[in-house]
Amino acid sequence: MTITISAFAWVPPFAQGYVKDIRARWALEEAGLPYELHLLRGDDQNSVDYRSWQPFGQVPAYRDDEVELFESGAIVLHIAAKSDALRPRDAAEAASVQSWVFAGLNSIEPIKERYTLPDIFHAGEPWVDQARPHSEHLLDKRLKSLSNWLEDRDWLTGRFSVADIIMATTLRGIEDRPVFTQYTNLPQYLTRCLERPAFERALQAQLKTFAQNEPAPA
Repeated sequence: MTITISAFAWVPPFAQGYVKDIRARWALEEAGLPYELHLLRGDDQNSVDYRSWQPFGQVPAYRDDEVELFESGAIVLHIAAKSDALRPRDAAEAASVQSWVFAGLNSIEPIKERYTLPDIFHAGEPWVDQARPHSEHLLDKRLKSLSNWLEDRDWLTGRFSVADIIMATTLRGIEDRPVFTQYTNLPQYLTRCLERPAFERALQAQLKTFAQNEPAPA
């Protein structure tokens, strides 16, 4: 079976290592499934062909010999179903994994991005400093709930799953923020996730893609 995922050929340095195709790459590495890349250059993401695969022009998109998918949560769940290493063992585990995939994407990620993205894309604008206390308060509430859940657990669902891939990639980028480090078990959880060899292979593969396609100096 041939598996293909889409990825940007290059992004600016601040985004390298964080583009969301790393979720699909990581899941595929955990599963031991080889894959090919469909690289997007220039305005490829707005082409009719690509929008018929990924309607929003984002990455990753996924295809194999049977299906096409977009959205990273749907993709990693599909990969898990193909893998003895990642496939849930029973209906109860499958439901828990699915719930935590959606929790990472819906309950944590939007709040985290509301907190972090203004500093990246609107640095220096007065409203950023004004909005930060409220966005930090909202993020703190979600992180406290996550910390409570992980109090006596190594992983979200009892054993490592694609839910941890989604959650760990969501938490990356706030590792050094006090709102995160005040909950000591959250940095420990994130470290457990990111120390997995499959994550390191996925990260290096993404960085290699960008290095190979770096634009020539102007």
